[in-house]
Amino acid sequence: MAKLIREISDANLSSREGCGNTVRNVTGDPWAGLLSGETFDTTPYAGAYVRYFVRHPTTQLMPRKVKTAFEGTPEIDRSITGIHDIAFLAKVREDGTRGFEVRVGGGTSIMPRIAPSLYDFVEADNGDYLKIAEAVFRIYDRQDWLRPNRARARLKVFVDKFGIDELRAQVEEELKGDWVDERDFSIDAIRFDVDEEGIVESAPDAGTTYGSPNGDLSDFNRFCESNVAAQKQDGFSAVEIKVFRGDLTPEQFRGLGQIMREYSHGLARTTIGQNLVLRWVRNEALYDVWQRLKALDLGDAGAREITDNVSCPGTDSCKLGITSSMGLNKAINEKLLEMDITDPLTRKVHIKNSGCPNGCGQHHIGDLGFYGASIKVGEHTIPAYIPHVGGVYEGEGGAVAFGDRLKLRLPAKRVPEAIERWLRMYEAERTEGETFKQYATRVGTPRFEEEVKGDLALPEEFGLETMNTFIDWDRDVPFQVIRGEGECAV
Repeated sequence: MAKLIREISDANLSSREGCGNTVRNVTGDPWAGLLSGETFDTTPYAGAYVRYFVRHPTTQLMPRKVKTAFEGTPEIDRSITGIHDIAFLAKVREDGTRGFEVRVGGGTSIMPRIAPSLYDFVEADNGDYLKIAEAVFRIYDRQDWLRPNRARARLKVFVDKFGIDELRAQVEEELKGDWVDERDFSIDAIRFDVDEEGIVESAPDAGTTYGSPNGDLSDFNRFCESNVAAQKQDGFSAVEIKVFRGDLTPEQFRGLGQIMREYSHGLARTTIGQNLVLRWVRNEALYDVWQRLKALDLGDAGAREITDNVSCPGTDSCKLGITSSMGLNKAINEKLLEMDITDPLTRKVHIKNSGCPNGCGQHHIGDLGFYGASIKVGEHTIPAYIPHVGGVYEGEGGAVAFGDRLKLRLPAKRVPEAIERWLRMYEAERTEGETFKQYATRVGTPRFEEEVKGDLALPEEFGLETMNTFIDWDRDVPFQVIRGEGECAV
């Protein structure tokens, strides 16, 4: 392990505080700095935040982990800031001063909450956003009443109990402490500044020739429609690679590395939807990139569409997992491909599933979401899922909304059929232009329950003919609920 850590450090990667009750991985918009409509690129400020809080004495053993997001285009909110413990949304005052709206107390799991606003504007370039964050973490670190129950120890529990106004009052009081004068909040030396445009402009491209699209271009055009976004920098595009289940083989990784070297100047970012975005791809190279991706089995269209469903690792690797969410993801994908969905509104439906109630698969915010559970039948157990309908995380104003939980449990092997029924129901009953969320709100949860309650939600007696129902996806032995303690090494 020590050898591996040293090797990845040579590539400027680190495992530091990717685990534990610390400020975990800090996320942001993978299209930051590239698309029009952005308030400003938050990447340098997110980098300063990481460098400030890694190994910070206050954040080494908090009651629970903290997840952070930075967003430069709040009107779209591709970082889904509402479900994070703390989030920073870019704002600019009339005088040009950069800053952030600071939101605190979001999260999913067994107590889903959308983060309310702590401050409408906190300055960025003078480091005030770091000061406010540290004040919040200092207060949080002292809440020893949160520590005994890890399931209810996140920042959102404090905010839910005392309210955002009380937290704000405590932050104002905390800022009067001597610790403020002992800190250096300046960010000039710790910003994460990468001149991507300079890298691209300095790259030699003399004599480079690119392939010409020919023949039936319908698949390529579909790929460009769903996976390619024009950058605000003329002549360049960002390409989103649809990564099935978020899994890449070593061969695919190496192939992607070569594609990045040749076509995106080594520049790429991961997404919250388990995909990868190649940045700064020349428009004339798009066809070649697509061909190369196809050779790696990564050239599918439909990024962030219905066949691009998200799941957590589930029982494949997580000690808290109840069910094989990765296996269900594969089964759902196979069913959707079999359905050959071409309807534009149905293609916009998002499906997400988690292997337990904790929500790492973001099931709360999917149009259709599922979390792993079980059904006891005598001495035997059926792997099952509890559905949610009508969640939202994309739309006007960057709104986030949690789906409504249905009052039923579906055996895992019946979930794909239930999805097909609900999608066909939506297509048959919706009004003109009605989105899935709008439809779900209009008809309510009883309509969804009614569609599957008569057969799909009924448990079966254990026997040779029904054995398959008692075996989870991607498994070959009868299902058991086997859980450990903690999702990481802590």
